[in-house]
Amino acid sequence: MPQLTTLEKLEILSDAAKYDASCASSSTTRRDSRDGKGLGSTTGAGICHSYAPDGRCISLLKILLTNFCSFDCVFCINRSSSNVRRARFSVEEVVKLTLSFYRRNYIEGLFLSSGIIRSPDYTMQEIVRVAESLRREHGFRGYIHLKLIPGASRDLIEKAGLFADRVSVNIELPSEQSLQRFAPEKRPREISAAMGGLRLKIEESEAETAKAAPKFSPAGQSTQMIVGADGASDAAILKRSAQLYGSFGLKRVYYSAYSPIPDASSALPPSEPPLMREHRLYQADWLTRFYGFEAGEILDDASGGMLDLAIDPKLAWALRHRGWFPVDVNRADRETLLRVPGLGVRSVDRLLAVRRQRRVRFEDVAKLIRSARTVRHFIVADGWRPGASGDSERLRAMVTPQPRQLGLFG
Repeated sequence: MPQLTTLEKLEILSDAAKYDASCASSSTTRRDSRDGKGLGSTTGAGICHSYAPDGRCISLLKILLTNFCSFDCVFCINRSSSNVRRARFSVEEVVKLTLSFYRRNYIEGLFLSSGIIRSPDYTMQEIVRVAESLRREHGFRGYIHLKLIPGASRDLIEKAGLFADRVSVNIELPSEQSLQRFAPEKRPREISAAMGGLRLKIEESEAETAKAAPKFSPAGQSTQMIVGADGASDAAILKRSAQLYGSFGLKRVYYSAYSPIPDASSALPPSEPPLMREHRLYQADWLTRFYGFEAGEILDDASGGMLDLAIDPKLAWALRHRGWFPVDVNRADRETLLRVPGLGVRSVDRLLAVRRQRRVRFEDVAKLIRSARTVRHFIVADGWRPGASGDSERLRAMVTPQPRQLGLFG
């Protein structure tokens, strides 16, 4: 077998990394490897985009250390039985690539994951060596996100957190039964133990007041769930996400629409789910994290456990709860205003600021949001009251947006 060049390895190992969404924004282009085309995550050459807590967009070199893997997870293109080109970077090659890309201003950091080779400890040790070399030998101050290997020793995982800005362990599927069926070599208890240990270390680090103490994974931890591979409903996925946020203090749960792979098992669906489903899950996730919704109230029994693909979940909730509306924008509290379709967190905060100065008119609200087409049916303001809109189906037809670029809630 001829030895691969660094560029050839980059092509293979950036393409192999593109299925991990746990460092990227939602609603990117569709991922499908059956045509054998495309590099990296969404922009080619292994460069993806993540977002800092303050909203800054960060470009990352997103690669695997190797796509060789001793595990045979049914949904993974890098599984041991998969007939794909294999490659492996040395620690030194990853360090050199990262520094080279960084100095050319192509990237601001590194996202590094890997197939599992030899053992979880060996693989984790190689990943840690990359981060340690960058930090200690080269004084690298860029962003580093390391994917942790379930089953690796606690010492290695804790060491990874000292060199990385963020760490993550992929839960992969929402139930233990699905994980056992599709990835029998992965142990749910090991994944939970790793997440639990990370939470404790992060909380200990945050409580440490000594300025000289090293921060442990200061950007927290995240995870990924695959959507549409195992038949789990959106309700089950959101319930599992709520458990993960509550139990492990995650910064993000990323949702990755299942993408068909070559030579797929008959246990997998023949086609990918609608990409809009992934987007609606992100919107529902946003409602639980920033809008005060509980996961259980976003979907009701009549929905069959699935989010409406035609309208966003907050609007769907409002149409099912007509008795809440219209809301008086001059009297309602922040929590109630956040439930109004068309009002986002920023627009609500700005509205409250305006309200402290004067009575709010509909024109004031319209200036704070992208479009007043939806919100006008759900609010009362000085000089404004919505007209009769008939039943929920008629109102739904009036407020259902035309197809456009995906966004959140305004």
